[in-house]
Amino acid sequence: MCGIAGFTGRGDSTDLVAMTEALTHRGPDGEGSFIDDEKAIYLGHRRLAILDIAGGHQPMWSEDGKVGVVYNGEIYNHLELRRELERKGHVFRSDHSDTEVLVHGYEEWGESLPERLNAMFAFAIYDATRQRLFLARDRFGEKPLYYAQLPGLFAFASELSALCRHRGIARNVDLRSVQKLFAYGYIPAPRALFENTRKLPAGHHMTVDIAGGDIRITAYWRFRLSPDNGLSEKDEPRLVEELTHLLSEAVRRRTISDVPLGVLLSGGIDSGAVLSQLARHVPAPSIKSFTIGFTEPSFDEAPQARELAMAFGTDHKEQRLDLDRARELVPRVLRRLDEPLGDASILPTYLLSSFTRRDVTVALSGDGGDELFAGYDPFKALTPARLYARLVPSGVHRGLKRLADCLPISTRNMSFEFKLKRALAGMSYGPALWNPVWMAPASSDDIGALLETEVRPEELYEEAIALWESSPSSSDVDRTLEFFTNFYLQDDILAKVDRAAMMVSLETRAVFLDNDLVDFCQRLPHRFKFRNGVRKYILRKAMTRFLPQTTLTRRKKGFGIPLARWLKTLDLPTHTVRGLSCTTIRRWWQEQRSGRMDRRIALWAWLSLQHCASGSRLDCHGGL
Repeated sequence: MCGIAGFTGRGDSTDLVAMTEALTHRGPDGEGSFIDDEKAIYLGHRRLAILDIAGGHQPMWSEDGKVGVVYNGEIYNHLELRRELERKGHVFRSDHSDTEVLVHGYEEWGESLPERLNAMFAFAIYDATRQRLFLARDRFGEKPLYYAQLPGLFAFASELSALCRHRGIARNVDLRSVQKLFAYGYIPAPRALFENTRKLPAGHHMTVDIAGGDIRITAYWRFRLSPDNGLSEKDEPRLVEELTHLLSEAVRRRTISDVPLGVLLSGGIDSGAVLSQLARHVPAPSIKSFTIGFTEPSFDEAPQARELAMAFGTDHKEQRLDLDRARELVPRVLRRLDEPLGDASILPTYLLSSFTRRDVTVALSGDGGDELFAGYDPFKALTPARLYARLVPSGVHRGLKRLADCLPISTRNMSFEFKLKRALAGMSYGPALWNPVWMAPASSDDIGALLETEVRPEELYEEAIALWESSPSSSDVDRTLEFFTNFYLQDDILAKVDRAAMMVSLETRAVFLDNDLVDFCQRLPHRFKFRNGVRKYILRKAMTRFLPQTTLTRRKKGFGIPLARWLKTLDLPTHTVRGLSCTTIRRWWQEQRSGRMDRRIALWAWLSLQHCASGSRLDCHGGL
């Protein structure tokens, strides 16, 4: 796991040093660079040593010096690819470096290289013969890759803050991206926080012509469901066995490491499934497991995680997050977040990563299980929503929504009041907008008031609408699976985990995002994922012989925090980003603290934006 940066065109070694130093936390174990002032090519790398500790320095070059790479990630099938390349005549200098596979792989397969990788990655390859840069990002975007294209300059980096260390890139806040932040709770790719900056979308690669400056971006993969409708209930035993095997193999691939490895453990099925399969490959007493708990009982999963750890006999450790600790962490974590995120669970994710890093350098996670196997609450809401939309007149709906808004705000995790208000908010729109509105930090009217401009829902949620309408399936469940996997997983969950873990130089590996396991999920009909109100149906079946019954039947809590209560105690910034209405922000805070309205997610998104935009050239101004 590492950090990468570089550019071609305007600038010099001073810019590269600044960009690379901004990534030290991603790679504390070493640094490397390539500078060619004559051709204006600059590549930088910070290294967190996981594999081939002695010989994996970057940039790494081909034997003739014509192909060089800077790379961030892990290639889980690198040994298989190495053997294939050796059979084709390639000679490797390293013992087991996955980075060198990229060099020879590009020589052999060119732009089709990313399609062959079972991995998480972001890399940039300099092709000296063709005078071009080739950049790529993994299928789900586990590893970030930002870029900027300006006259006479193309630059890239693992983090937005590092990208903006180049003197040619201004930190002007893009207010259209701010709209997206308050619409989704994250900024969906390819948008990024600052003008003229972008994220390379997951499953895409990019070719940059150094001489002419032209850029070509190509999608090589995207998550779309293609269910095998020939499968029936009689196939269930075979599918359960196939899933178990694929999960076990996904874990085995991710145990390859030259440094200590552990597992992030909650009380749920996903991390429990990872632990159960890890225990098939590694003696359970040698497994280190880690959990974060809360002093507020409705949010606390530590007892369930402890029970699971005891069932397997792991070396288990846990830490608790209370109100005082949260208050201390907020400014520190948000200042380092790089791009704003409306997901307050960044706090416990950071704390979990921090104390996990004391013992291990690599940790396995259960991220992706909810998205691939229909684990979220909205899946249970789809059938009632269809019935409600058909039977309830719009006038009656508006009256019910006004009544629900009068309910007192509960600070409990996923309370009935919280879910009811969100469900009714979504029902004000058509099915294509249900999921994003159910998850939204703020309504389109509120976002319009915040930015003092008219905001139309069909433009605000254009990405979600396009995905819904282009789906080959007519099933609400399938379309919801695609929404959560293509948006929420990639731009919220994986971004959150990457940022929190990299703040403390911890590598996390998402087991469920293994290529073979994902391919299985894509062809699996949704009735095997969500059946008769049971979420993760087939995963529960597969784990019956591995996990305690209490784990399999426990109600999902989610990785939330008691934000509504905590917001009442946080010290507030006295300014806001220019372009945002101070009056609206002040009203939101008053409504939240008085209990009149639930603004918790919107206010957290605003706090996150404040810290990430601090020091931008679209300056902040007072008035709060």
